[in-house]
Amino acid sequence: MPNKMKLFSVFVFSVLMLVPVMARGADAVADEYVTDDVAVDFEAVSADAVAAYNPAGSLFQQITDLEQEKILMELEKERAQLDLELDKLAAEKIKLHMEIDELSGRAEQQQQELENAQAKLETEAARLEREKEALEAETQELAARSAAVTAAASANASGGNAAQQNVGVDFDSQYRLVNVIGAGSQLQATIENLSTGQNKVISVGRIVDGYSVQSISLDDGVVFTNGVDTQTLNISKSN
Repeated sequence: MPNKMKLFSVFVFSVLMLVPVMARGADAVADEYVTDDVAVDFEAVSADAVAAYNPAGSLFQQITDLEQEKILMELEKERAQLDLELDKLAAEKIKLHMEIDELSGRAEQQQQELENAQAKLETEAARLEREKEALEAETQELAARSAAVTAAASANASGGNAAQQNVGVDFDSQYRLVNVIGAGSQLQATIENLSTGQNKVISVGRIVDGYSVQSISLDDGVVFTNGVDTQTLNISKSN
C-alpha cells in the first residue's frame, strides 16, 4: 500500500511537472502559428500600403520638391550667368569689330594723307626745279649782259676823252636840285628834270643818265661822275 501511494505520488508529481512543459509547448506552437499569420497579414498590409501609397503632400515629397527647386534655381542662376557672359562676349566682339573698322579707316586715311603729302612734295620739287632752271637761265643772261657791258665800257674807255664828252650830260642845264633831306650817310636829294618837269629822288650810288651819284651834301649839293667827267648840282646854282 505504501508502495502504491508512493508510485501514485510520483505519477502525480510527474504529471504536475509535465503540465507546465506541455503548456509551454502548446504556447510555443500557438505562438508559431500566430507569428506566421501575423507575418502573412503584415505582408498583405505592406503590399496594399505600397500599392495605395500616394507621395503627394508627404514630407518626403516636400523634401524632394525643395531639393528639385534648389537644383533648378542653381541651374537657372548658372544659365543667367552664362547668358550674361555671352552678352559680354557679344559686346566685346562688337567693340573689337568697331576698333578694327576704326583702325582700318585710320590706316586708309593715313595712307591717303601720305599720298597727298607725297604728291605735294613732288609738285613742290617740280616747282623748285623750274625755278632753278629759270634762275640758271637768268644768271646766264645776266652774265652775258655783264660781259657785254664790260666790253662796251672797255670800248668807251679806249675811245678817249673826246668820245666821253660827246655823250656827256649838262646837269646845270637839264636838272634843278629841289632839296636835300636826311642826315649823315642817309642823305637823299630830289632833282627836277627841266624838260619833263618830273621829280626824281636819288641817293649815293644811283645812276642818272649814265652818271653815278658820287656824293650828296647840304653844302656841296649833288656830285655826279661817269669816271671821266664830274659835275656838281647844288641849290645855289639851280636858283
